[in-house]
Amino acid sequence: MSIYRILAVLITATIFFAACTKENSDVRLDPKLSTSQVLNVKHDSATIVGFVVAAGSGFTEKGVCYNTAAAPTISNTKVSYSGENTKATFTVVLSGLSYTTKYYARAYATNTQGTIYGEEYSFTTLPDVPALTTAAITSVSGNSAAGGGNVTDAGGAEVTARGVCYGTTSNPTLSDSKTTNGNGTGAFVSELTGMKGNTKYYARAYATNSAGTGYGPEVSFTTLVDLPAATTATATAITKVSAVLGGEVTYDGGAEVTARGLAWGTEANPTTAGSVIESGSGLGAFADTLKGLTTFTMYHVRAYATNSAGTAYGADITFTTLADILTWYIPGDYVEASYPGSAYANWAPDKSPQVKSTITAPDKLEGYVYMANATNNWKFATQPNWNGPNYGDDNNSGVLNPNAANNIAKPAGYYKLNADATALTYTAVATSWGLIGDATPNGWNDETALTYFPGLTTWRGGMHLTAASIKFRANHSWDYNYGSNAADGNLQAGGANIPVSLESDYYLILDLSHPNEYTYSANRWGVIGDATPDGWNSDQNMTWDATNNVFTVTLNLVVGTFKFRANDGWDLNYGGDPNALTPGGANIPITTAGTYTITLDLGKALPSCTFAKK
Repeated sequence: MSIYRILAVLITATIFFAACTKENSDVRLDPKLSTSQVLNVKHDSATIVGFVVAAGSGFTEKGVCYNTAAAPTISNTKVSYSGENTKATFTVVLSGLSYTTKYYARAYATNTQGTIYGEEYSFTTLPDVPALTTAAITSVSGNSAAGGGNVTDAGGAEVTARGVCYGTTSNPTLSDSKTTNGNGTGAFVSELTGMKGNTKYYARAYATNSAGTGYGPEVSFTTLVDLPAATTATATAITKVSAVLGGEVTYDGGAEVTARGLAWGTEANPTTAGSVIESGSGLGAFADTLKGLTTFTMYHVRAYATNSAGTAYGADITFTTLADILTWYIPGDYVEASYPGSAYANWAPDKSPQVKSTITAPDKLEGYVYMANATNNWKFATQPNWNGPNYGDDNNSGVLNPNAANNIAKPAGYYKLNADATALTYTAVATSWGLIGDATPNGWNDETALTYFPGLTTWRGGMHLTAASIKFRANHSWDYNYGSNAADGNLQAGGANIPVSLESDYYLILDLSHPNEYTYSANRWGVIGDATPDGWNSDQNMTWDATNNVFTVTLNLVVGTFKFRANDGWDLNYGGDPNALTPGGANIPITTAGTYTITLDLGKALPSCTFAKK
């Protein structure tokens, strides 16, 4: 009897793999003959389930044979099934396969009559992770080392990344520190950085492809003692001759910090070979006061820390000692009348206006003092008390005399005071300030007067300016004028013309109340809000009313709110109580629609406004 009549039909195992390829796009056994299943195809194995239709027909062996060529037989490689034979299904694992390799497989069954084969299937194994070696670690320092590796086998897929991973625990992975050293196979060199001194590290070369990441053998090494690390603190409490300095040792480099402190000098990047302040040893913060410095001088400072590896420095920070600026006081019987509402008091040096010198002229003092009385008696005091030298002038001669029997006497006026601390001379010139320039009503011919507001200690006034330039001038003389070199609100004697970019009505404020720190402002004013014709989109410009010294505008308002705004921006705006407006104050409500005349009075400590309905 023929073997084909003795044996039942053998249904071969189907084989499945993620990258499985078959001769046809959907290869199947004849559905009249079999059913099959494939599991867990990997880079080196595949699991196959077979099914024998007629069991118990005398099979002595069954399994799967496979090869890299078509039509495999049991003379090629085979895996026989060794499990229970009472069931029709059997499972066989093909192992030891090569990655990314196409295989052909057939189920087989053998009895005394011979061997029969099932239908043939083909599949391709997946890639494997790369194989590589780890190079020896060399050039070890306190915080770095040289390493590398060699990708000897790509695993059947492109190597997209390679390098060395390293850390302080065994078997480091990509989640630890790592280098990135190109791609592909072959040798590579890595620079391991950012390590701590005197510390044991572990390292492995790695390579990554689509199958995952492979690692080379692990190597270990210990870094040398590293330099310590220190930070330099910002200088504080700076005076003419001293400053408080400090730093912190944040890292010991793996060895004891035996010295720390501050290196300082007038040259950049000072070292311990120069001037130092010693501050003990070990980790942590420290501070000290540097004394005996020169006035108005820039100094450089660096924190330092020393261990067995050497000395390390923090950042170079700089500071400048204060200038030897003199401050004299102007006590007299005029003070309370001239500065109402202030903390100033008559004949109290520490509660009097002042004059000061500058960095560039430390013995030349200057300042502006208002004297309101018909006759004003006063002196120069060199201390905020009567203990230091104080000067009068018996004959109003301009010579300061510490033994003068008489005070200096002047009539009412806004005085520019100058004093020479070396020559012991002074001047007191009454000044009246205004605005001059081709943007002003009088052009460059003469200044347009401003008004002094004693309660505000500033000169103020409104006027129409064209798009040109302005300066502040006094006494119809160029001997007394201020401009602004940067047009930034700060004034310099004889400084550059101040540009006016837009023709409009402006409110000018000149502040000479702070010796040698004179300032100005020039602002346009408008009204904005959802009660105004253009809402919050744009300002309704106000005009200057020279008769009443207020800004004014007449508008048709709806129910809503409004605010006052300078220069079409929100840097300076007023709201809140109409009788005492405040910067950034609340919106001002309009409860009834109608035509309103709105005024803004800026000649007060807190501006005020009115809005009367016609």
